[in-house]
Amino acid sequence: MALLASAVVLPVAPADAARRAFGTRTLHIGMRGTDVRVLQGFLTQWGVSTTVDGMYGRGTASHVRTWETATSRPVNGRMSRADSAELRRAVEAGETRDGVVGGQVATPTEKATIGPGGLAVAPASAPAEVQAMIAAGNVIATKPYKYGGGHGTWEDTGYDCSGSMSYVMHAAGLIDQALDSTGFESYGEAGPGQWVTLYANSGHSFMLIAGLRFDTSGRADDGSRWHDSMRSSSGYTVRHPPGL
Repeated sequence: MALLASAVVLPVAPADAARRAFGTRTLHIGMRGTDVRVLQGFLTQWGVSTTVDGMYGRGTASHVRTWETATSRPVNGRMSRADSAELRRAVEAGETRDGVVGGQVATPTEKATIGPGGLAVAPASAPAEVQAMIAAGNVIATKPYKYGGGHGTWEDTGYDCSGSMSYVMHAAGLIDQALDSTGFESYGEAGPGQWVTLYANSGHSFMLIAGLRFDTSGRADDGSRWHDSMRSSSGYTVRHPPGL
């Protein structure tokens, strides 16, 4: 009597199993698991550096909102099954937040300008986050300087230097709470960014957004926080938001 051949079952590599599990459930704040780790890895590959710890916290939710904004999806900080499928497709196709496909980086072709009333005009080629930052900057561009302004509430009667920066970055979904100048010294990634660069030390902070300086210093002369000239960056720590 012939013996039946036994089926050989090969073990599934943990990483492969985790990648297949990603997208089988909607992910949101408070959840954890290997599929959350896959999400965090995909976000990092796409261009938003995310800690891969398997815990869906505020940081991960903020980075999901960044991805949602950049890809014109509903912004809610949740990763639905449809969202998961689209993020997987984009990463596997080599697409990134900076427009990298096949190793080519899309560099800005335009810069923001200052229009009537000291308000900035965003370049059409700017990412959604930059557009949001410029729109928010225009809302407070001519508001007075107020020490501590913007740190206790987003809508304030005036804003200090770091409060001004926090306001526009919150509008773009990049931070959940206001940072002081010292906080901006360690925010994001080191060095200048492609679209946004932050300058900070213990006493002052300012930023460049699409080529314009957004800075409370000089507001008394120009009547606006927007300036088309650069100031010395000596003594400042230089950082940028991931992917920008």
